[in-house]
Amino acid sequence: MRWFVRNKLKITLVKSYIGRPAQQRKVLAGMGLGKLNRSVFLEDTPEIRGMVKKVCHLVSMEEVKGNDI
Repeated sequence: MRWFVRNKLKITLVKSYIGRPAQQRKVLAGMGLGKLNRSVFLEDTPEIRGMVKKVCHLVSMEEVKGNDI
């Protein structure tokens, strides 16, 4: 069996979600972001990238190698 390390994404909430549509709030909650300037590390998958694309004006994203965390 092959073992490989998937890349991760470091996603940080940089702008407040106050006054934003409910759908954007749900996306942020689904990623685990609730407070300003907090970061989460999530697997680099198409689903997560799609979520980031929906709220790209509220978050910053950087790619992190799996071993660098």
